[in-house]
Amino acid sequence: MEKLTFYAVSAPEKLDRIGAYLAERLSRDVVRHRYGYVLIAMEALDQLLMACHSQSIKPFVESFLHMVAKLLESGEPKLQVLGTNSFVKFANIEEDTPSYHRRYDFFVSRFSAMCHSCDHDPEIQTEIRIAGIRGIQGVVRKTVNDELRATIWEPQHMDKIVPSLLFNMQKIEDVDSRIGPPSSPTGAEKEENPALLAENCFRELLGRATYGNMNNAVRPVFAHLDHHRLWDPNEFAVSCFKIIMYSIQAQYSHHVIQEILGHLDVRKRDSPRVRAGIIQVLLEAVAIAAKGSIGPTVLEVFNTLLKHLRISVDFELSDRRSSAESTTFSTSSKESDERIVQNAIIQTIGFFGSNLPDYQRSEIMMFIMGKVPVFGTTSQSLDTSHLGDLGTRRIQIMLLRSLLMVTSGYKATTITNALPPPFLDPLLSPSLMEDSELRQLVLEILHNLIDRHDNRAKLRGIRIIPDVSDLKIKRDKISRQDVSFMKKHGQQLYRHIFLGCKEEDNVQKNFELLFTSLALTTIELANEEVVIDLIRLAIALQDVAIINEDNLPMFNRCGVMALVAAYLNFLSQMIAVPAFCQHVSKVIETRSLEASYFLPETIFKDKCNLPKSLEKDDKNLFFLTNKIAESLGGSGYSVERLSVPYVPQVTDEDRLSRRKSIVDTVSIQVDILPGNNTEDKIDNTEEITFEALKKAIDNNGLEEQEKEKRRLVIEKFQKAPFEEIAAQCETKANLLHDRLAQILELTIRPPPSPSGTMTMTAGHAHYQSVPVYEMKFPDLCVY
Repeated sequence: MEKLTFYAVSAPEKLDRIGAYLAERLSRDVVRHRYGYVLIAMEALDQLLMACHSQSIKPFVESFLHMVAKLLESGEPKLQVLGTNSFVKFANIEEDTPSYHRRYDFFVSRFSAMCHSCDHDPEIQTEIRIAGIRGIQGVVRKTVNDELRATIWEPQHMDKIVPSLLFNMQKIEDVDSRIGPPSSPTGAEKEENPALLAENCFRELLGRATYGNMNNAVRPVFAHLDHHRLWDPNEFAVSCFKIIMYSIQAQYSHHVIQEILGHLDVRKRDSPRVRAGIIQVLLEAVAIAAKGSIGPTVLEVFNTLLKHLRISVDFELSDRRSSAESTTFSTSSKESDERIVQNAIIQTIGFFGSNLPDYQRSEIMMFIMGKVPVFGTTSQSLDTSHLGDLGTRRIQIMLLRSLLMVTSGYKATTITNALPPPFLDPLLSPSLMEDSELRQLVLEILHNLIDRHDNRAKLRGIRIIPDVSDLKIKRDKISRQDVSFMKKHGQQLYRHIFLGCKEEDNVQKNFELLFTSLALTTIELANEEVVIDLIRLAIALQDVAIINEDNLPMFNRCGVMALVAAYLNFLSQMIAVPAFCQHVSKVIETRSLEASYFLPETIFKDKCNLPKSLEKDDKNLFFLTNKIAESLGGSGYSVERLSVPYVPQVTDEDRLSRRKSIVDTVSIQVDILPGNNTEDKIDNTEEITFEALKKAIDNNGLEEQEKEKRRLVIEKFQKAPFEEIAAQCETKANLLHDRLAQILELTIRPPPSPSGTMTMTAGHAHYQSVPVYEMKFPDLCVY
């Protein structure tokens, strides 16, 4: 062998003849099953290949590859492994000049087939699969380092290579251990474990992918997962895409996300669990990509997910309708599966949004809020016209839950950045107050945006706090921007809280969130003027519970009273006015002795004895405006406005809203200032008498006559001849013209003229001139 090597090195022009001879001998020995000679020939070829690096090696390589192909085509596992080992040695050789005519199509196909070996002997099967994976790894290394490396990224090659690797990766026993960045296994593990070897080859392949061929490497993954139904359960799919996201270059992450979104669109009619599996894969991919730049796909991700959220709700409602018609029991599982899809979408939206920088997160908040169906607005919201009221409510809940997750942890420098008017107006829309759960979500979103010092956890639950200083509330001085915001939009917040307290379907959680809203507003946004407004709001809520014009249940009335007590106790300690604290403490102490159902610790227990009626005359149980005004007046507060009862603002949306609870409760706001006289008030109440009832009956008769007249007019225009209608209209027009001419003649006189004015006397026209010096000109025309 040494002599042969020396001869080949000293006479390179003989290499092609040496290769051709060895190839002929090896082909003959393979056919005759002389495997000993085959091993000798391949060893000789390997040594010559490693020793010679001249220009004449090109023809020799062709003979060598032809020999390797012969071995791979044989059905003997030992020869296949031998050929693979020789090819791997060849792949590790760096050639001086590129080969423009050499192709590896056969080797890609053969090595891919070896990766799917199903030999009866497990050891032989594993050996062949390992050989196939190592062969694919050799092809990848050889072609990537070659000048013509683009050929390996063609779809026909990737459709063989990627599924072969994934097929072997499915044998990984511990999936969770493979989800991180590339590991560094030992050489023995790589040689013995096909799954581990395939994973490392897959990582290497993806690491070498560039911008132009990234999609060709990812698309076969979707085909493999679809064909083998690996989306449900999706543990393997998740592990695959984690490997992909960690292996590719960071700037290409958005390509993978776009491919997942595109595949989700393709599979939108599949079963809910399949769609949920794809969405969870998207969540994992987004979790990795969100740590860096993900390019232009931010809005595309949210838009696609919101579209599929609407589709899922549509499927859920259609299943519910079909179950109602066919009375089958299998649709309940479909509905629960759709809920899994919806929860996966919400989780993905929330996780993605919470990892974005603040400037992008504010845009996403506006984008999602624009998709929420709000009555009376014509925004780019999701089309829910065919879903009905139930479907619209489901969409609203899903989008608000998504928005809640996006706003979690959002810290804006000013409240104006967190709650701009295009976002605040639809968020506080009456359309989002029709349901108890919707109101809870809106309040929780407000908490996320208002709470900039993480005080919400300290205020959780509604209770009488003995000492607020023990909570260690964090707060800063109110900024000028926040003061301006409360002047512009404070009434919107007060109105939302006021109307939210008056809803009949309120439960304990609603009252807890309302208390937290008032407390956070006090901490983050309250100056002296806002404190007075909040006290007016609390007193107005107390009056709502006492007077009960809205016929609220007793639980709601007691709940509102408890809310007012808890909040005024908190507010009095926050502003630290001793007289105010004393009045509030005295009322709370009296309630604990005489009417404990007015306190949150009692009314929100499971078994609470509710009173049959509320005593309006017992002033000791209520917070009194005059006492509060006296206590605050001595501390420098402007208490004149405390005498003005709070009434919520009336908005245009209230007049258009379908909600009876808003339209019926909103009245015209009249500011009763201290200087007004009660004698000027006009009593609009009318005494009900027999004459009044008779008049009402007569009015009904007049309405019937009016309807009959309109009916006759319509019938006349439908059946009368055209000439008759035209003549009647002309008569009316002439009459109107004559009357108008008379009016103009009486009111408009022509100015005097030197030429005179015409007068009619006995049918003859006479002109009477006026001298210029007698004419009266306007002062501005004389100089």
